Amino acid sequence: MENSNKEEYKIQSFDAETQQLLKTALKEPGAVDLEKVAAVIVDQSLKDQGFSKEAGRICFTIVQAETKQSGSNVFRRSLLNRLQQEFTNREETRSRSLQEWVCYVTFICNVFDYLKVNNMPMMALVHPVYDCLFRLGQADSLRNEEEVDCLVLQLHRIGDQLEKMDVQRMDDLFFMLRDGFLLQEGLSSLARLLLLEILEFRAGGWRLSDTGQKYYYSELTD
Repeated sequence: MENSNKEEYKIQSFDAETQQLLKTALKEPGAVDLEKVAAVIVDQSLKDQGFSKEAGRICFTIVQAETKQSGSNVFRRSLLNRLQQEFTNREETRSRSLQEWVCYVTFICNVFDYLKVNNMPMMALVHPVYDCLFRLGQADSLRNEEEVDCLVLQLHRIGDQLEKMDVQRMDDLFFMLRDGFLLQEGLSSLARLLLLEILEFRAGGWRLSDTGQKYYYSELTD
């Protein structure tokens, strides 16, 4: 019940007609235009970071309901097509609006986290997600605290799952982050702290020791 309440709460930010569309999609997906539903969810996710953090849960519920009702995957296909379009335009998006770019990364990682096939992450999302995280690890992004924060949050959320899908790319990403931490000039003290924390987080098997948690939590709240 708690999950559905969260979905209900997030849907309240839409107008009445769109709320009804989404409520129907969650319960009876065959009764609505699922391509439109996918577009509505993606559009809102690119504007609203709070929604982008929760939208994967809504997508998962609609995918499950559609599969159960008709055995088809119109919604999932529409969602992936739109994610691919936005992925292709990611540099343009980043140049135009850093907030929209961060929302996109948050959303695609959220979808990766929730949408599974036979209890495994979707292969179609593995390399796009990695590519987004690599972009966040580049020098110009590491000088931007909002992007570093996004990178670290996503790695906390899906790093362990992502590593199991392609260990070599995760190794390469962390070599880049380590070099950025050690060698790059112009990083803020917060960016350095976040990078050090995520380096230690992965080194500890995707968890922090109690001592590490106390240290980083106290530093971030000071």
